[in-house]
Amino acid sequence: MYIYRKLQSLNCDSTFIVLSNVVLLCLLGVITCSSPCHGGCAEVDSRTQAVAGERFLLGCISCKRREEVSARATVDWHFKPLGEEEFRHIFHYDHPIGDILHEDFSSRLEWHGTQSSDIQMGAIYIHNVTYNDTGTYRCTIHRTLFLSQYDEHVTVEKEVELSVVAVAVISKIMMYVLIVVLQLWLIVILVLCYKKTSEEYDAREARKALKAQAGIYISSERLENVTLRHAMCRVFMVLNPELQ
Repeated sequence: MYIYRKLQSLNCDSTFIVLSNVVLLCLLGVITCSSPCHGGCAEVDSRTQAVAGERFLLGCISCKRREEVSARATVDWHFKPLGEEEFRHIFHYDHPIGDILHEDFSSRLEWHGTQSSDIQMGAIYIHNVTYNDTGTYRCTIHRTLFLSQYDEHVTVEKEVELSVVAVAVISKIMMYVLIVVLQLWLIVILVLCYKKTSEEYDAREARKALKAQAGIYISSERLENVTLRHAMCRVFMVLNPELQ
């Protein structure tokens, strides 16, 4: 808002103000992109790159086709390490209890999905990610829909190919580059607005100076005319004393 008011105070035209608003919205989008938004159910794929030593959210979303139908679901997570063929059962959630089922993930898994028995998001956190966590994760949601005539059982499976890196270099670099570019663009807009305002001010002052100079010239010319007429009258009177 401060930058917007500053642009208005500089008398920038609408094009500059619209561009600045777009840039500000993009900048706010970059800053807040990591904040989760809550609303209607939308099936979004999980991220696939974790950073060693940090926590990582394994996403798993399965939306019901009809929100008004009541349901109950349980979630199971399986893990297949890189280079192996068999999946290991690592986590089971049946509201409100979540059980860690494999010693390699002891005290490192945390439920972060729907906090009710009608589960649509079965996400879990992996804490203190290690390179051994690289591999394929399978999320299985077992859902029972309580319809008016019968109960319908649905099973949904989703897989996440997870890789573990030392630092999320690319994503961080891109985020910082975008922030810098947007800030530079704001500076360019402010400079252009300032330049335009300065040129308009200089032109206004030049017009005032020309008007003032023209007024002085006219006044001087009138004074010279009055003086000349007065001198001619005196000469005429001197030459014609009988008229005095």
